[in-house]
Amino acid sequence: MSAGHSHPLHRPGDTPVHRLPAQVKIVAAIATALCVVSTPRDQYWAFGLYLVLLSAIWVVARIPPGWLAKRALIEAPFVVLTFVLPFIAGGPEVHVLGVAVSEHGLLTGWNILVKGTLGVLTSLTLAATTSPGELIVGLQRLRVPTMVVTIATLMLRYLEVIAAEARRMRLARISRGHDPRFLWQAGATARGVGTLFIRSYERGERVHLAMVSRGWVGAMPDHSTPARGIAWLSGLALPGLAAVVLGVALWP
Repeated sequence: MSAGHSHPLHRPGDTPVHRLPAQVKIVAAIATALCVVSTPRDQYWAFGLYLVLLSAIWVVARIPPGWLAKRALIEAPFVVLTFVLPFIAGGPEVHVLGVAVSEHGLLTGWNILVKGTLGVLTSLTLAATTSPGELIVGLQRLRVPTMVVTIATLMLRYLEVIAAEARRMRLARISRGHDPRFLWQAGATARGVGTLFIRSYERGERVHLAMVSRGWVGAMPDHSTPARGIAWLSGLALPGLAAVVLGVALWP
């Protein structure tokens, strides 16, 4: 279904990380994220080690840090929240660079920032080394409920449909003199959003009909080979090390 479409979060390559079965990488990403979330917020060294472990994966997978940094901007709203919390939360205050801030707000903001950032970077690493089609097949191999897999499959396909339709409509508006930089053209932009929804819905129905006519039965064709023991050992090395870091962090 999606083999012929590139995805902005996927970075094709031929590295040991890319060659790992998708189901192994999905389990590894979830396990790593759980270790990060379970780490006490005051164990600062542990979060540094998590970042080192992820950096080792990026080196093996040949993912440039700049490529990850651009796509990690998706968490920008949460970053803003972390900088606001120390000034609006109550409780005892501490002085940072001569400014009095809430100690509870400061720790809460740090907790959100560091765990959210590591979680986003883990997800980006999974997406960069696994194509959308492979992710769907990996979910199927992990026995995820069929309805969930179907929703994820159609969502991935329809996102491409909506993005393509939005690009065509934007080009048509600009060719007719529309300039979204002017405030008085906001009404035309709002009407365009409504038109985009209708067109995307109609085109989505056509896409679904085409998929059914080609034999779509609610599951992606699985031509991959089952994950071997060595693949699981290699793929779970990162969460295994993360679990060790978590165990040390939780040690009384």
